[in-house]
Amino acid sequence: MVTISFKVDEQEARAIRLQAKKEGISVSEFLRRRARLAPAPPPKPRTVRCPHTGARIFAAADTLPPLTTEAVRSLLGDFP
Repeated sequence: MVTISFKVDEQEARAIRLQAKKEGISVSEFLRRRARLAPAPPPKPRTVRCPHTGARIFAAADTLPPLTTEAVRSLLGDFP
């Protein structure tokens, strides 16, 4: 088995050890798991206050166009 070493400062080392301990695994296993290529977790949904009802609702992603009545009608057009 190959050994890889690298340097971190004291604060980084403490953070790595603490996270490994919280997960109940060794530092080596913790770093191996972090090094595996995996998709990034999706961002946490953002909430906003509805201007009509005042209720807290999920906000659309910034990359999406605004939801319009026409778009909803189109989506539900073939709904029974």
